[in-house]
This record gives sequence, C-alpha cells and structure tokens, in this order.
Amino acid sequence: MLEIKDVCYKVEGNNGEKSIIDHMNLSIGDGKFVVITGPNGGGKSTLAKLIMGIYEASQGQLILDGEDITAKNITERAKLGISFAFQQPVHFKGVKVVDLLRLAAGTKLSVGEACTYLSKVGLCAKEYIDREINSSLSGGELKRIEIATVLARGTKFAIFDEPEAGIDLWSFQNLIKVFENIRETINGTILIISHQERILNIADEIVVIENGRVKQHGSKDEVLPGLLGTPSAANFACSILTGVKK
Repeated sequence: MLEIKDVCYKVEGNNGEKSIIDHMNLSIGDGKFVVITGPNGGGKSTLAKLIMGIYEASQGQLILDGEDITAKNITERAKLGISFAFQQPVHFKGVKVVDLLRLAAGTKLSVGEACTYLSKVGLCAKEYIDREINSSLSGGELKRIEIATVLARGTKFAIFDEPEAGIDLWSFQNLIKVFENIRETINGTILIISHQERILNIADEIVVIENGRVKQHGSKDEVLPGLLGTPSAANFACSILTGVKK
C-alpha cells in the first residue's frame, strides 16, 4: 500500500511560492488498477513525480508498505519496486530492444523470454527484438516497448504518466488492449495518469485531482458517472477526449 500523508509541493513563481500539491492525503491499495484524472494543471503529473522521487515533497510523508520513503531518491525507490513510464519515452541510440529489456529485468533474459514481454504488449517480437531504441520507432511503438520494460522489471508499483500523449488513434486503440491485458493479469499496483475515458473504464478506482487536492476517490462505478454525466463534466470530458491524435 502507498500512503500519501499531508503532502505539499510548492514552487517559486513570479509572485512568490505557488502550491501545486496542497496538503494531499491519499491511500492506494495493493494490486489495484488506479487511474488519476482531473483538469489540466491540477497536479496529476506532479503527484506521479513525487511518488517516483523525481520531485521532492515540500512537506508531508510518502509511505510504501509501512516504510517511509519521503527522503529516498529515485534509485532507492526503484529498488523498492516503484517504476515510472514518462509521457515521452526516452530514445537510447545504439541500444537494442533486447538489451533494454535485459537491463530492466536485471538479468540476462533469453531471446525467447524477451520476446514474451514484447508479445504481451502486442508487438511482433521477431520484428522488434533487434531494433534500436531510436527515432525510427513511432510514438506508439516506443510506448509499448516502455511498457514491456516495466513488465520485465516486475515492479510492485508501476506509474504511467499520460501514456496516450503524442500517439495516433490506431496506436491508442492498441495501447488500450495492452492495458486491458495488464488489468487481467495484474500482479502489482498500476497507477495511470490519464484523461481518456477508455482507460478510466478499465480502472478499479478513479482519483480526481483538482487544485492540488483529491476531489474524489472511489470505485469506477462510483466516480465515472459523475465525471461524464454532469454539465460541468461535459466540458471536462470534451477537453480530455481531445488528448489523442486522430
């Protein structure tokens, strides 16, 4: 379980300090598929980076399975089983897909084992196993390879920051299938920052963040109808559904 206790994150602005995360409290249980959503600028991606240790909380505590990780750095948190997939996957010129999967797994995977992870994310292993992680790969291909590395790591808490960002509709539809498969075979907690209704639809729980605070947290059946069924939510839904290129 991850517990976020009275966490704040502030940055210096032109008019002094600005609060991005404001005394946030949130608990995320083990083995859950959780989607965090809400208006742009509400603090969603900031929260994800605070959990990973990319940003340091101004105050409060982050506790993972009873251990205070507030002062731990990215490497220490990764060793504890937290992984993070960025909106824009990193290119690794000269590094092949099979090498990246071996690095992620921390062991010398056989080609067959590496291919299994690629197959899980809907890629033809034979075509990709020896490809370089460079600009010859599309955004959708890079996203799926990055997800494969997270699966290879076998982490207990995986964070995906807006996985739909920057990819076309066809790639997005394939990405949904990948997450649906992960949802069915989950061994750890999956936390996704997303605006997309199709991703919200496969969540166990939805967390709505607005102005740096948790506005709502509950099961998909409790939260999603309110997001999509009110006049104010209609504008929200319209804006979030434009996040994928057509």
